[in-house]
Amino acid sequence: MYNEEQNVLRLHDAISKAMEDADIVYELICVNDGSTDQTGKLLGDLAGEHDNVKVVNFRRNYGQTAAMMAGFDYSSFDVVVPMDGDLQNDPADIPRLLDELKKGFSVVSGWRKDRQDEPLKRNFPSRVANWLISRISGVHLHDFGCTLKAYRKEVLEDVNLYGEMHRFVPIYANLQGGSVTEVVVRHHARKFGESKYGLGRVVKVILDLLVLKFLSDFQTKPIYVFGGFSLICFAISLLSGLYALYLRFFEGTSFILTPLPLLVVMTFIVGVLSFFLGLLAEMLARVYFESQGKRAYFVQNIINFDKSL
Repeated sequence: MYNEEQNVLRLHDAISKAMEDADIVYELICVNDGSTDQTGKLLGDLAGEHDNVKVVNFRRNYGQTAAMMAGFDYSSFDVVVPMDGDLQNDPADIPRLLDELKKGFSVVSGWRKDRQDEPLKRNFPSRVANWLISRISGVHLHDFGCTLKAYRKEVLEDVNLYGEMHRFVPIYANLQGGSVTEVVVRHHARKFGESKYGLGRVVKVILDLLVLKFLSDFQTKPIYVFGGFSLICFAISLLSGLYALYLRFFEGTSFILTPLPLLVVMTFIVGVLSFFLGLLAEMLARVYFESQGKRAYFVQNIINFDKSL
């Protein structure tokens, strides 16, 4: 929540009713993302009245991704369901997500099929972004931006999010071998407060997606990227040099009359630098995995092994 004082009590009441009607035992973790209004005070009052309401107050505004990470970190149940604090998502849809999760999925993503936002400013850019994310990631969802999702806690254990990457958690889960599906959920127009989102987030999302694509495909072998680019540069340098020689000896064109010699030198230097950057990235990848005891694989379960292994 960020400056959602008008929605705090309404959201709590809506979630409480949905959970009680479905007879679900739950905890409500409210992350106050550095609000400057009465959001923090109202959350503190709620926590004093209800033992299952837990509040995480940030020192300043860190953004939605950091707030979601805090919610994941402080959750104690095996299933986590994040949602925005603006009441545009309907808490009554949470039981439906949980029912779908029981079918064996790792992530159940909400799909705001009838989205109640501005068509040009919010809906159209969102459709374009969702199409790009699906094509690049290979995880086909209609609505990556919908915060209302249900996660098994196990798929969040090794996930660290930065930038605008909260919307890519289903992709992280898929990379770990988890199964992902989606369910149509209701979406309401904002009644109170102001939206914190703008068109500028589209650029951030695209850049974060490129980072995620690189990490998912080349985190353990970065030399494939840098080395491949260096080979392309070397090839351009070689072909440019051969063409310059051809022009000089067969066409009588002096080297100084074409930009080819400069192209040869520049692409060769860039190729050398890219190759050594690839080697450096390989060393850093090994340091990352070995110093923190991380593995380049995820195990679903083991059979006939000592549990201490």
